[in-house]
Amino acid sequence: MKIVSILKSKGLKFCAFRVAYELRRKCGLLKRRFPTSYLEQNFISLEDFRKLDNFFFVSRRGVGVTKHPSPILAEAFNALMEGNFSFFSCQSYHVGKKPDWFTNVQSGYRYDSHRHWTQIRNFDEKCGDIKYVWELSRFSWLYTVVRYDYHFDEDHSEWVFSMIEDWIDQNILNCGPNYICSQEISLRVLNWIFALYFYREAPTLTDRRWRRIINSISWQVNHIYRNINFSRICVRNNHAITETLTLYLCGLLFPYLPHARRYKENGKKWFEEEIAYQIAEEGTFIQNSMNYHRVVVQLLSWAIALSDRNGEIFAKTVYDRAYHSVDFLYQCQEQSNGWLPNYGANDGAWFFPLTNTDYRDYRPQLDALHRLLTNHGLYGEDGQEEGQWYGSIGMQRYSPVTLRLGLTEYKESGYYLYRESDILTFIRCGLFKGIPGQADELHVDIWSKGENILLDGGSYQYNTDVETMRYFSGTESHNTVMIDGLDQMLKGPRFIWYSPTKIVGCKVEETSNGFKFEGTINCYRYLKEDILHRRTLVKEGDRWYIKDEMFNLPQGYQMRQLWHTRSKNLIWKTQQTQTETIGWTSDYYGYKEAVRQVEIRSNNNNIETIIEIK
Repeated sequence: MKIVSILKSKGLKFCAFRVAYELRRKCGLLKRRFPTSYLEQNFISLEDFRKLDNFFFVSRRGVGVTKHPSPILAEAFNALMEGNFSFFSCQSYHVGKKPDWFTNVQSGYRYDSHRHWTQIRNFDEKCGDIKYVWELSRFSWLYTVVRYDYHFDEDHSEWVFSMIEDWIDQNILNCGPNYICSQEISLRVLNWIFALYFYREAPTLTDRRWRRIINSISWQVNHIYRNINFSRICVRNNHAITETLTLYLCGLLFPYLPHARRYKENGKKWFEEEIAYQIAEEGTFIQNSMNYHRVVVQLLSWAIALSDRNGEIFAKTVYDRAYHSVDFLYQCQEQSNGWLPNYGANDGAWFFPLTNTDYRDYRPQLDALHRLLTNHGLYGEDGQEEGQWYGSIGMQRYSPVTLRLGLTEYKESGYYLYRESDILTFIRCGLFKGIPGQADELHVDIWSKGENILLDGGSYQYNTDVETMRYFSGTESHNTVMIDGLDQMLKGPRFIWYSPTKIVGCKVEETSNGFKFEGTINCYRYLKEDILHRRTLVKEGDRWYIKDEMFNLPQGYQMRQLWHTRSKNLIWKTQQTQTETIGWTSDYYGYKEAVRQVEIRSNNNNIETIIEIK
């Protein structure tokens, strides 16, 4: 059944490639494609690199960002200088002034830095979550130093280049944990490039350093290119977008690299294909994840800003999908603080942190892309710092996005929003085009006066104990219905779900003083193929009426209607048994906190509930 489920959901091409890929890995054929040493070459002199005019800014002297030497930025910078690095925007670990690039700061496990990447297991319980290794080697923390130097008129380029050189010294080409994932390599390359352009006039960037860094970049990009089909066929999510864009940008910015023309032409073509495939016409994203969609928004900003800078144009689909992405996320946003529902998988990714804002605040990223597409600010004409780093002024390709009140439907992906002046009701009832991230169909998220009064549990961590992983990725942490302790789909290894839910039907309509939603899904198919869950929600004033019905459920199972909240101002009214337990939510990766988990149980396959704001 599991093999058939994967074949149906992923297709024959995926399965055939995955099997062949693993065979090549195990027999050593894949290892041969990725050498572990190289001879340095002189691609271009440092003097000639300094003359190029093809990035967001010529150098730090050409940055058009309004200077604001804030205490928040100074505090983050000083912590970094003391060896205290931020992980996933919420946790601080002391790793010292010269980090150990191979040790998991959470588990203490140290990976073998001499072992070829094809021979390292990255999801092993004894190793812990490998993201606690990768986070340092992304070099996203470089933006703290770059921004500090810019706003405070200081120069820590020596520290920046010494850290990059130390990474090159310690990380043998294609060996160790930091070469396992091509997306991680892509991010590191992009962040090094940003620092190189910012500090390229600094005396600390010597000819010797330049050669070492550009040679390392060349071989890391070579790795991405040689392994690109894994992301394009097996993964096909934000990884593929990141990697194809990195190929295009490296070919565009560094045309003197070996195979640069091939990187640029194929990277651009593949990037356009991925955007067209992964982002729907209505602007929703294949991963059904707000944060992964934000990742793509930042990548689109890099793509559009740098292509404009170099006189290049993407297929129209790229700009259309970028514009509708901004629109979709903006409509889902809590306007008072920039937060969105914590919906879908959330791994703490914030690759290019160019502001002091909170991780959950999407305004800087949406504003930056919106400016590139419309030449107008999304939140006022002063704009956000992030957009200014990209060059600030875009082309007026589209009209500015505006906030819509009332009912908004995204039928292709199954998102339904009802916005009032100070209340937002968000419902998900849609198909999974890619791999389901979480078992969360018919989840309801509600925001009132800036507060997320009914919330999504988030993700917490991708590699922790089984019970915790299942809670956050499964149905238990969502505002929907469970059958006993079972998830809507059958959990497989890692990110795999078997027997995915199917949409039977969905109807929405506005009423005289609210709206009505009715959605039906085919779920728990691993128990019985024809089990249905119908949810009816009627919103009137400060009251939500919810009716959940299960059909064709085998005898002996009990319905559990689940709600998660931090608020003390909600009242549940029902004729069925109501209890309250401790649930969990994770606003930031690796961090969780307790919340109220209200449960309403029924043995007759029918639950009716009224939720009111006091």
